[in-house]
Order: sequence, then structure tokens, then C-alpha cells
Amino acid sequence: QVQLVESGGTWVQPGGSLRLSCAASGGTLGGYAIGWFRQGPGKEREGILCTEAHDGSTYYADSVKGRFSISRDNAANTVYLVMNALKPEDTSTYYCAAAAWNPSVEFMCIHKTVAYWGRGTQVAVSS
Repeated sequence: QVQLVESGGTWVQPGGSLRLSCAASGGTLGGYAIGWFRQGPGKEREGILCTEAHDGSTYYADSVKGRFSISRDNAANTVYLVMNALKPEDTSTYYCAAAAWNPSVEFMCIHKTVAYWGRGTQVAVSS
């Protein structure tokens, strides 16, 4: 059973940057596809970035393309979501998730087909 714990959420001004962390225990993240999802107030949870472990293929939602990226530290069993040029509409609770298999990372992000969820970390973007 993989446990995921997100951290790094905070308040930031528009245009700012933030890095969220997702630390894993009970399993090695290097063997999983990783996704970052978010859920804003009154909105459905959406997949914003999903990446495959074995070939690095990555899906980005249009809303974050060019601004958000993902990196892995396999030694630390941690993945990071790097967020730049933040906008007020990025205000959400951010969740990381892991999946053993999906037809594609796009499928994983769109259909939220994951095996493990973290509990989330809140990001607020405002002036």
C-alpha cells in the first residue's frame, strides 16, 4: 500500500512560483505513473499533469501547459510539481496520485484512473 503525502501549498501572489512535493512511503514511486490533480472550490477534481515512469511521456492540461512541470527525485522517493506564472484561477487543493497502469497518461489524467491518492495541499493565488 503506497501512501502519498503532499506538501508545499501556501498563499502566493499572481505571477509567483511554487513547488509542491509528493513524498511516498510503502512503495517506490519510480515504478508508477504519477499524476497531479486539483480541485477548486465548487469544482470537480481535474487532472492537470500526468507522467509515465518508464518513458517520461507527460500529459499537460491546457490550463497549465507551459507553466507547470514535474520532476522526480527517485532517491528521495518524491515527485515535485513546479508551478510558474501562477494565476488566481490556479487556486485549488492539489493532489498527487499514483497508478500502476493506464492506456496512456492522458487517459489517467482525464479519467482519474489512479490506485493511490494523497490527501492534498492547498494553494491560494491572490493579491
